[in-house]
Amino acid sequence: MRPVSENLLPRIPIIEVFPVVEDGTLPAKATEGEPFPIRATVFREGHDAFAAEAVLLTPDGGEHSRTRMVDIAPGLDRYEAWVAADAPGDWSFRVDSWSDPYATWHHDATVKLGAGVDVELMLEEGARLMERAAAGDAEANPTQERPPASDIEVLHDAARRLRDTTHSAQQRLSAGISSRVRLIFRDHPLRDLIGSSRTYRLDVARTKALAGAWYEIFPRSAGAFQRPDGSWVSGTLASAAEELPRIAEMGFDVVYLTPIHPIGSTHRKGKNNSLIAAPGDPGSPYGIGSPDGGHDAIHPDLGDFDDFDRFVARARSLGLEVALDLALQCSPDHPWVSEHPEWFTTRADGSIAYAENPPKKYQDIYPLNFDNDPGGIYEAIRAVIEIWIRHGVTIFRVDNPHTKPIPFWEKMLADVKAAHPGTLFLAEAFTRPAMMRTLGAIGFDQSYTYFAWRTTKTEIEDYLREVSQDTAHLMRPAFWPTTHDILTPQMWEGGTAIFAIRAMLAALGSPTWGIYSGYEFVENVPRGSFQEPNDNEKYEFRPRRWADADDIGITRLFTLLNAARAKHPALRQLHQIRIHPTSSDSLVAFSRQVPGRFTHDGVPDTVICIVSLDPHNGVDASVELDLEAMGLATPGGHITVVDELDGRSYVWGSSNWVSLSPVTRLGHVFTVEPAHSSPWAQA
Repeated sequence: MRPVSENLLPRIPIIEVFPVVEDGTLPAKATEGEPFPIRATVFREGHDAFAAEAVLLTPDGGEHSRTRMVDIAPGLDRYEAWVAADAPGDWSFRVDSWSDPYATWHHDATVKLGAGVDVELMLEEGARLMERAAAGDAEANPTQERPPASDIEVLHDAARRLRDTTHSAQQRLSAGISSRVRLIFRDHPLRDLIGSSRTYRLDVARTKALAGAWYEIFPRSAGAFQRPDGSWVSGTLASAAEELPRIAEMGFDVVYLTPIHPIGSTHRKGKNNSLIAAPGDPGSPYGIGSPDGGHDAIHPDLGDFDDFDRFVARARSLGLEVALDLALQCSPDHPWVSEHPEWFTTRADGSIAYAENPPKKYQDIYPLNFDNDPGGIYEAIRAVIEIWIRHGVTIFRVDNPHTKPIPFWEKMLADVKAAHPGTLFLAEAFTRPAMMRTLGAIGFDQSYTYFAWRTTKTEIEDYLREVSQDTAHLMRPAFWPTTHDILTPQMWEGGTAIFAIRAMLAALGSPTWGIYSGYEFVENVPRGSFQEPNDNEKYEFRPRRWADADDIGITRLFTLLNAARAKHPALRQLHQIRIHPTSSDSLVAFSRQVPGRFTHDGVPDTVICIVSLDPHNGVDASVELDLEAMGLATPGGHITVVDELDGRSYVWGSSNWVSLSPVTRLGHVFTVEPAHSSPWAQA
């Protein structure tokens, strides 16, 4: 005989709860202040009414909020509520269900009195229901609380009126279904037969885990110069600090440093990934380690820890957090190679295996073997992370985390965050979906994505839905148009226009986006057929004259996009997005919304984004808006929109015409004025 489960379903069954990760063994992701949906399938036998609430629980287990769930799929019993946690921490949630005697009576009494059936019986049952509600007497629910005194008086009055035979049956019924009574039962429902789902974990992170504007630099290029004899003088952390005001003025709030550690000389890579380095070639900063130290040291050409501390202090004074690359591999000259050869993979000929990604070979780096001495490797890497946290690093961009064991990351991230709450980790994992999602699920706060390779209208729209709705509880996306390693074929042609288009899609399509320095110059020449930049800064110094970029216009675009993001909470949230139909495959339109009950001033925020996908030709097309579904319906059927890019205002309706050009205008970022909350906000 099959044993009965110890975890019986509640009296009013609750199944298929969302967001739940690995049956609740791992927490779902949430972010302070950001609304997110809780869903469940709730049903019961027969025809009596029932209800469900999403219950959000604080880290100490107390109730933060109860939000009535609404039916989002009539006939399928799928219910939803939107909630928001207001501080980082280990939160949780559950779903409560109960029999709703008032809704049942309201329906039955209205029908029966209209048909003249059981009139006095229904009115008496209504009166008793009012009295039960006033007394807080819910069936099989010892937690039921009485309503406020003013409401109790209203309920007792309704009971008297329901029994008053001097009035007609309809007049008596009206006393039980008045707007005041309905509000009381809405705000203080009589929860008969209450039951609960399991309690599920939520990892609520600080805001920067969700929303940020990153700017990547190679510190050695900042201030670097070439002597008359052709030799190079490296930039320093001090000269890199001089670029921080420029980065902050564009509205970026994270400055990301590629590795700043000593670089090995054995098998050092030359220009454009050449296997032979010429004299003076600086090598790849990812070939970490030399006699000057390893991951816990700073390249002598860049300065020392005092210089780094001054860099961090300057960044913070400008509102920038410092993110540092955490690249867990070693050059053959790394101290760990001689001190701990067991931490690497030894081949049959006695040599240490270098990194490979066929056909690519990385003879300048040795991957760590996490299975040989997992405890020793863990302690060494933990010590490295602790050093940089002590020196002000708050975010780590982790290079290729998908090439390291998942259990290692699960333990490391949990331990670091327990010791240093608010420390964030970005996964640079361009790999299979299962690995990307699992890295997010076990603790990585942000994840690189496939955004760079999503180029057509259908691909972009589908991907926006995927990262915003399907996987948002597992991983927070970061959209990067290019990186120092990635230059997709789309970027090879199209010039300034395609760089502007991709920047707009990145900044508007994801709460976190990033730019690799040099993007302002439309650096679009690939290395042969490889999807990476030619004259890659990874292997050489690349100083730039930033004043020359002003004429191109990308810098100005960055500033406008980041200003719009800072102004509008709708652009800094992930879960809610609506794709709008357009009449052209070269035009993408989508909107993001935050209802008033989730904004600091109580005013709803709606932003409509329109972006051309054609860098060569003008695009003339219609954009269709479902104003009612967006919560923007007006008596005249029109709304006023204001473009955050140039301040121009337009009157829009359900069908609208846009005319875009790669020369004059590639898109709109429309604020809706006045904005109204959307129906989903009332869930």
